[in-house]
Amino acid sequence: MSDPRVVKYAKVLLEYCTRIKAGDRLIIEGTTAAEPLIRELYIQALEKGAHPHPMVGLPGMTPFIQEETYLTYASDSQLEFVPTFHKHAYDHFEGRIRIHSSTNTRGTTAIDPNKAKRRAAGLGPVTESQMRRGAEGTLKWVTTLYPTEAFAQDAEMSFDQYQDFVFRACHVHEEDPVAFWRQVEKDHEKAIKWLEGKNQVVLRGPNVELTLSIKGRKFMNSCGTHNMPDGEIYTGPIEDSVNGWVRFTYPAIYGGVAVEGAELTFSNGRVTQVKAAKNQDYLFRMLETDAGARYLGEFAIGTNFEINKFTGQILFDEKIGGSFHMALGAGYPETGSRNKSNIHWDFICDMRKDADITIDGQTFYKNGQFVFK
Repeated sequence: MSDPRVVKYAKVLLEYCTRIKAGDRLIIEGTTAAEPLIRELYIQALEKGAHPHPMVGLPGMTPFIQEETYLTYASDSQLEFVPTFHKHAYDHFEGRIRIHSSTNTRGTTAIDPNKAKRRAAGLGPVTESQMRRGAEGTLKWVTTLYPTEAFAQDAEMSFDQYQDFVFRACHVHEEDPVAFWRQVEKDHEKAIKWLEGKNQVVLRGPNVELTLSIKGRKFMNSCGTHNMPDGEIYTGPIEDSVNGWVRFTYPAIYGGVAVEGAELTFSNGRVTQVKAAKNQDYLFRMLETDAGARYLGEFAIGTNFEINKFTGQILFDEKIGGSFHMALGAGYPETGSRNKSNIHWDFICDMRKDADITIDGQTFYKNGQFVFK
């Protein structure tokens, strides 16, 4: 018998996140570890009259997600190869659901960072299609996660605890989770409306002294349409406007490698100084991916208070209620961002104590809560 939470999970992903309808072509990406959710998505998509195309790999063997088997054995030309079927789907399909479902989250720790860099270049055209068509509204995409033992261990929870945590963060324990996410959308919209026409952002706190401009940029309402779980508002800052310093309070994980204690200094938008307590060399290498890798593509505020601890999964951690995050690399065109890169790497900073965000001299956010009037 199916877990009723998984049935609701699939319903939310299809009906709310990707709005799949009859005739839509849908790619479902994941590993065999996510079999219960993939199966339920497949059934419900068929019931809607859609055309689901599961692209299911063994753990460690999903070529689009940077996992250990591919990175270990692929040659340079294979690492830089643009995956044929993914590229076709991202260029032509109407829907995409990606399910992170790793069974070994440390599998790429010992991989040469240059391999990850080459793979990022190979996947760049697919990512570009996702960003562009997502902004145009012709590709309805969402990224989510299915609980595995490995994710539970990273979060320092039992598997049962972690399953409950995931389902609560997605609010599929609610009687009507779609209604919940629609209310989140309305709440976010109030903050976004207040931000219209604003310019100068100042972030102050124990771990940040930073200024940036949002003039002419659009804040997006992240309420479950591209990520599940969700809970953030985000934009792309003016590329050359970022100045100051920030020390990120949580590990920054990219390609399976965790950079801890990352500190970045910005001058006229560009990262000019870099320091990290762990895996600093990896951070340096990824910043040299391309010209856009040292500039911000995203500035965001997390609003999901069901996500109340760091888990090692950016899909959850960037939504931590009372935090902000910034992404180095590719920006979302729909925000007005012009930054292009083959990477998009999120870094998170807690703002729940002795911290605030002022915008054009008005207090917008204080100690992890919106306080605008």
